[in-house]
Amino acid sequence: MSYFCAPPINEKILLKFANELSGHSLGELSSIILKMVPNTLKKNKAFTGHLLEKILGANIGSKVQQDFSDIGVELKTVPVNKKGVVLESTFICSVPLIKNIALIWSNSFFYEKIRRILWIPIQGDNSVSLSDRLIGKPFLWTPDSVQENLIRCDWEEFMDLIILGKVEEITGSHGEVLYILKRSINYSYLTRAIGKDGSVIYIEPRCFYFRKKFTYSVLKKNFKCF
Repeated sequence: MSYFCAPPINEKILLKFANELSGHSLGELSSIILKMVPNTLKKNKAFTGHLLEKILGANIGSKVQQDFSDIGVELKTVPVNKKGVVLESTFICSVPLIKNIALIWSNSFFYEKIRRILWIPIQGDNSVSLSDRLIGKPFLWTPDSVQENLIRCDWEEFMDLIILGKVEEITGSHGEVLYILKRSINYSYLTRAIGKDGSVIYIEPRCFYFRKKFTYSVLKKNFKCF
């Protein structure tokens, strides 16, 4: 297994090194960069993603571009059980709550994030310690026309509600393949949004997620169980 820390120059190289990680444990990868594996992910939800970003040479810590912006690829790790069933929803990006009236699907940051994804399944069974959990076989994915239409319809519905000042009316029942959740490490942090009367209000940040059932539909066509 190689330790590749420079940004990959093309998809072929990225996939090659990602494939070399397959079958290795999180503990093994952590030891390469002298990083301790936490006991649980309760307070370290981003640990796995950050570890693989570091190993593969992603834009560490960047929130405003794709993980591999030079080649237009986003990295998504996804925990699965021994049958390959997805265990969690997949975080995509923050929701633009202001300055979004002229925003359209094709030039949205959301679209940039999902148009080309390197998926890396991770063993997620609670019976396996975090350090011993294995990396699955990665694959590159671009949404097909049906998938993109489903995602786009949800995204446009959400953005219409937000522009109309109805962000606080959005619940987990909205969206077929996407949904919006509050996401803030610091629960006292508030951000600006548009209220019903068009005035500025302050609310907890919102983020887009793929629903588990959608991510599973992607994985079951491309990934075999551990």
